[in-house]
Amino acid sequence: MNDFGLTRAPRAIVFGLGQRKALGRIAAQTGKAALVCTDQRLSAEPVFAAMMDDLKAHGVAVRVYDRTLAELPLSCIDDAVNHASGFGADMVIGIGGGSCMDLAKVVALLLAHGGHPRDYYGEFKVPGPVLPILAVPTTAGTGSEVTPVAVLGDPERAMKVGISSPHLIAHTAICDPELTMTCPPSLTAVSGADALTHAIEAYTALVRPATPTLSTDHVFVGKNVLSDAYALQSIRLLARYLPDAVKDGSNAEARVAVMQGAMLAGLAFGTGGTAAAHAIQYPVGALTHTPHGAGVAQLMPYVMAFNRSSCPAAVADVARAMGVIGASGEEELSRAAVTAVADLFNTIGIPKTLAELGLPADKLDWTAEQSMASQRLVKNNPRALDQAAMKTIIDAAFVGDLARLA
Repeated sequence: MNDFGLTRAPRAIVFGLGQRKALGRIAAQTGKAALVCTDQRLSAEPVFAAMMDDLKAHGVAVRVYDRTLAELPLSCIDDAVNHASGFGADMVIGIGGGSCMDLAKVVALLLAHGGHPRDYYGEFKVPGPVLPILAVPTTAGTGSEVTPVAVLGDPERAMKVGISSPHLIAHTAICDPELTMTCPPSLTAVSGADALTHAIEAYTALVRPATPTLSTDHVFVGKNVLSDAYALQSIRLLARYLPDAVKDGSNAEARVAVMQGAMLAGLAFGTGGTAAAHAIQYPVGALTHTPHGAGVAQLMPYVMAFNRSSCPAAVADVARAMGVIGASGEEELSRAAVTAVADLFNTIGIPKTLAELGLPADKLDWTAEQSMASQRLVKNNPRALDQAAMKTIIDAAFVGDLARLA
C-alpha cells in the first residue's frame, strides 16, 4: 500500500454564500494597498463595486486593473504590471474566472521578483514568496483559487504555457457561490466539466514511488491518499449537482455544491496533477480556439477508456462516486464509469467529438505530436504514452468511437 500524501493549499479557504463580504476585513489583515485584477464585464457590475467599497471601508487602498483577457496573453501581463507601477501594492487580488486569478498570480510574482514571465516557465522556477494573493472566483471550474499554477498564452509558442510553484498558491481563497449565480448555462457547463475532469485525472493519475524527495522534486506528485480524498468528494458533488446548476442557475443548492466540487478538484489536481486529457487539449485548443473545459471534457471518456486497463480499481471508484447502479465488480464498474462520464457530459452539452470542436482531420498527426510536448502531463498518465498511443486516443475522440479503446 502506498500511503504517501501531499496537500498544498491556501493559508485559508473561506467558503459559503455571501462570503465575498469578508473580503475587506481579510484584505485589511493582509496589507494596505491592493492591486485588483479583473475583467471589464465584471468591473461594471454592482457586486464588484460593492467589494471595492468594502476594501476601501476597511482602509485598503485600491487600484483596479480590469483589462484581463481570456487565455491571458503576455501583453495583458505586461499591461497589468505597468498599471501597478508607482502604486506600492503589497497584495494582489484576483476576482473573476481562471484568467483573472492567474493574472493575479503572475503579477504578484513579477512585482516581488521582477523579470519576465518566460523566466519562470516550468516547475519550481519561482525563487521565493510572492506578494500575498487573495483569490475570489466567480466561476466554478478552474480551481485556480487553490492551485500552484498559472496558465498563460505566449505568442511565440503554439500552445499555452504554465508557471508552477507552491509560491503561487493564494494566501486566501474566498469562494462565494452567489458570485456564480449569473453564469450562463454554457459557461456553467464547460467550467463544471473542467472541474470534473480535474478530479478524475487527479484520482486516476500515476502512482509514483514515495521517496523522501517526491514532494520537492515535483510540483505535481501524482495520485496520493490526500488528493484522492478531495477528488472523490469532488466527483460525488459534480456528478450529482452539475446538471442541476446548468439547468437552473438560480438553484442555490446546486451552485454551492458545484463551486465546492470545483474547489476540491483544484486541491486534488494541485498536488495530484492532470494527465493525457489536458496534454491533448493544449494543441486542440490552440487550433480550435474553443473553451478549455469543453476540450478536456470531450476527451475525458476516451482517455479513461484508454487508461482503464492500467488503473481499473481507480476507474471503478469513479463509478461508485458518481452513484452508478446496476454494475458490480471492478471490470464492470470501470467500464460503467466511462459510460457515465460520457453520458453526463452529453447531458450538459459538451461536444461528442473532436470534429465537432473544429479540429481539422488533417491535423490529427500534428495534434498527437504536440501532445507529447507536455511531458509533465504525459508522465503523469497511469498508462504509458507515446505518439502512437496519443494518436489512438485522438483518432477515437475525433469520430466519437469509444468502442475502439475498450
